[in-house]
Amino acid sequence: MPDPTAPTVAVPNLSLLKTLSEAPGVPGREERVRAIIEREVAGLFDDVRTDAMGNLLATKRATGPAVAGGPPAKRVTIACHTDEIGFYVRHVDDRGFLRVYNVGGFDAKNLCSRRVLVQSSGGGDLVGLLNPTGRPVHIAKDEDKKKVPEVGDFFVDLCLPADEVRRKVRIGDPVTLAQTFDQVGHCVTGKCLDNRVAAYVAIEAVRQAKAIRYDVTLAATVQEEVGCRGAGPAAFATDPDLAIAIDTTLCVDLPGVPEDERVTKQGDGVALTIADSLTISDRGMIDDFERVAKLRGIPCQLSILPRGGTDAGPMQRAGAGRRTMTLSVPTRYVHTTTECIHLHDLKSAIDLLAAWMEAGEA
Repeated sequence: MPDPTAPTVAVPNLSLLKTLSEAPGVPGREERVRAIIEREVAGLFDDVRTDAMGNLLATKRATGPAVAGGPPAKRVTIACHTDEIGFYVRHVDDRGFLRVYNVGGFDAKNLCSRRVLVQSSGGGDLVGLLNPTGRPVHIAKDEDKKKVPEVGDFFVDLCLPADEVRRKVRIGDPVTLAQTFDQVGHCVTGKCLDNRVAAYVAIEAVRQAKAIRYDVTLAATVQEEVGCRGAGPAAFATDPDLAIAIDTTLCVDLPGVPEDERVTKQGDGVALTIADSLTISDRGMIDDFERVAKLRGIPCQLSILPRGGTDAGPMQRAGAGRRTMTLSVPTRYVHTTTECIHLHDLKSAIDLLAAWMEAGEA
C-alpha cells in the first residue's frame, strides 16, 4: 500500500486530462469532448466511428498472443462517459437574466457564486455569473438567511444588455460550471473529473500496454448523468464478451464521515467495485483484476457504492447480457468543481487496466 504522504509519482500526459476536464459537455451536447478524444485516439486505435446517439466507438484490435493461433480474441468494451452535470437555458427574462434547467444531480449548496460558461448559439462562449435569487446578506431578513436555495432558484447574469443577451442566447443553449484543472499537493483537481478521467485512463492504458490480448473498444458514451442512456446502445453495437465501465467513485475519507461510509480511501489505489445501485460486478472479472494487481504489485482496493451507478448497468443488461464490472477511480468532492484525485490512484488505474489487457483471463 503506497504512503499518500510520499513524493508524487510520475503520471503520463496530464495535459490530456486537463484538456478533457476543462472542456464543456453537458448530457446531449458532448461534441467538444468527443472531438478531443477523437483527435487523441487517431493512429492509436484501428477503427473510430460515432453512432447515432453520439457515442464515440474506437476499436484497437488484439496485438498479443491471443491472435496467434487458437480462438479469436475476445471483445472488450470499456465505457467512459463523456458528459458532465450542467444546465440548459430554459428562459431569458426581460432584463437579460437566464433561468436554467439542470441536467444531472447538483447539490445546490455548491452552486452559489460560481462562474459559468454559456455555449451560446449566436455569440460563441459567454462567461456568466451563477447566483440564487434573493437579497444579499447586507439587507437579508432573518427568514432569508435561513433559506437554503434550491437548484431552480439560480439564475445566470451575463452582465450584458437584455437585447444583446436575447440576440446571442436561445432556449436550449448549454451552460457548464467554469473551473481550471490544477495540481494541488499530491492530487489533481478540477471540474467533471467525473468522468473525463475515464477516457484519459483508457487511452493511456492502451498506449502503455505492450501487447493487448483482446479486441478493445473504447466507448466514449453520452448522457450517463441523466440515466446512463448511451451505454446500452454502445454495448448493443459492439456486442462485447466482457464489458468494463470506468468511472469515479466516492472517496469520503473526510472529517465528519464515519469510516465505514467512506467507500474508498485516497491513495490506496484504483477500486474494483463489487456492487452499486445498478450492477453487481462479475466476480470472475473482479478476481482476475485483483490477481493481476497482486502479480504486478499494483495497489487496488475493493469497494461497494451504496447509492449511484455507472454505465456498467445498461451494458450488463443489453441484449442477451454479458459479464461486466466497474473499475472506479476514488474521487473526493464528486459533483463539485473541486473534484480531487490522488496521483497514486490515477497511476494505479492506468497501470492495472494496461496490465489486465496484457495478461488476459486466468
